[in-house]
Amino acid sequence: MATTVLSTFAVLKDHVKLKINENSVAIDNIVFRLHYRATFLALLVSCLLVTSRQFVGEHIKCIADNAIRSDVINTFCFFTSTYTVVKHLNITSIELGDIPHPGIGPATKNDPVIHHAYYQWVPFVLFFQAILFYIPHYLWKKIEGGRLKVLVSGLQMASLSLNEKEIVTGNVKVPSRKDRDERIQKIRTAFINRLHINRPWAYYMGLCELLNLTNVLMQIYITNAFLGGSFLDLGTSVTENHSGEVDPLDVIFPKVTKCIFHKYGASGGIQRHDALCVMALNIINEKIYTFLWFWFIIVAVVTALGLLWRILTMLLHARSTAFNKFVFSMACPGKHNPWTVLTVTHEYYFGDWLFLYYIAKNLDNYVFKELLQNLAHDLEERRLQRVRVDPNDEDEPLTKKD
Repeated sequence: MATTVLSTFAVLKDHVKLKINENSVAIDNIVFRLHYRATFLALLVSCLLVTSRQFVGEHIKCIADNAIRSDVINTFCFFTSTYTVVKHLNITSIELGDIPHPGIGPATKNDPVIHHAYYQWVPFVLFFQAILFYIPHYLWKKIEGGRLKVLVSGLQMASLSLNEKEIVTGNVKVPSRKDRDERIQKIRTAFINRLHINRPWAYYMGLCELLNLTNVLMQIYITNAFLGGSFLDLGTSVTENHSGEVDPLDVIFPKVTKCIFHKYGASGGIQRHDALCVMALNIINEKIYTFLWFWFIIVAVVTALGLLWRILTMLLHARSTAFNKFVFSMACPGKHNPWTVLTVTHEYYFGDWLFLYYIAKNLDNYVFKELLQNLAHDLEERRLQRVRVDPNDEDEPLTKKD
């Protein structure tokens, strides 16, 4: 059994990273990863669960008279639909023994019924939703184009560069002093040359983050429509006390349903066969969708807070030195000279600031501090040259502060 379970989920091994790669480059944040890693993986696992027979056995088993083969009635009821009778969704009748299961009992043509046909589409919908949660990451990865990786690749261990020669231990590579200095100079040059033209980079990232929020909200309403309008209040219904009422999960995901099969008799007349179907698959479905209700709400709230944070950074990045110190200390823990931060942030737009922030996320504190100080010096020289060319330049000289 354990071997079967492992083989079932082996297909997901490439999407589960338990070991952090020293050469990996962060191009997004934890909120982004909630979508294309955590949610994407959760939906794929759910898809595998509802398509694997070893966990619940046969997805549907129907009981009918001996005139119909069991495999025929099982296939027919699974690929058409089953139903429950509304008037028999009565906990009192079940407790008194008047009906055997919620929604199961005799009914006339005029009695309202609930048809259940979603279960045949569950794996397809879950897989489609997983793809939708991955698309914003795919788009951002294509737009970003590996720009950060080209700049910071090989500098993750640069703080240990104490020798004149490169040191290689296993998969870890410590560059030489010369290589470290050349790579830092490369980042300085690339940043200065692209000053003021990084805005599209930041705007596209913000657009992808907005797409994440739009997608998760859309998925909530898609799932609600798929379950016949029962998903929006599923979580609250499950957590409430339903004393004297049928469990909402037994209404939305019934374990026993009815199915009508028609066939021709020996004389050519139409015969009606009433089957009772055990829906083993709904044991899995009810747990999947209950989890997804809570998970989608959590992801939506966290994503909305992430967008508010992005707006806050747009407003404060060029106005508050303390804010910059706080943000860059999270990206690259350590102490930075306030004057250095002020000098750099004085010269560029939000796109440049965000690009520099992600450079900080991928560098060691010591290396980034050296880079930040050099950038401050480069930008100060650039400003002084501009003042020499145009003495009426409105930018006032910056004063160094300790």
